[in-house]
Amino acid sequence: MTDKVLTANRLSDGIAVWLDAAGTWNERLQDALVARHAEAIASLEAIGKRDFSANLVVDVNIVEVEEVNGSLRPLRLRERIRAAGPTMEYASGFAVADPAFIAA
Repeated sequence: MTDKVLTANRLSDGIAVWLDAAGTWNERLQDALVARHAEAIASLEAIGKRDFSANLVVDVNIVEVEEVNGSLRPLRLRERIRAAGPTMEYASGFAVADPAFIAA
């Protein structure tokens, strides 16, 4: 089974967030709680539904990840871009994503 994390966009500002082991949404993929079995994935799904219903987050998804050199890396390109930030100059406070992280 592939490792999975729960991601969403924070409703207040649209920033990509991941659920951590404390049950809070944070902006760092590397702090995400990793589900490694079906029961843990079901728990993540339930938390995502709850927080969506509470208007904390939107676009809640379970995302497949792999561990590479001690760091989490989403398998899908879309999720790597969401985790690393914009791929071009965007706005002050947003650094351009690391091309090596995004590359397959």
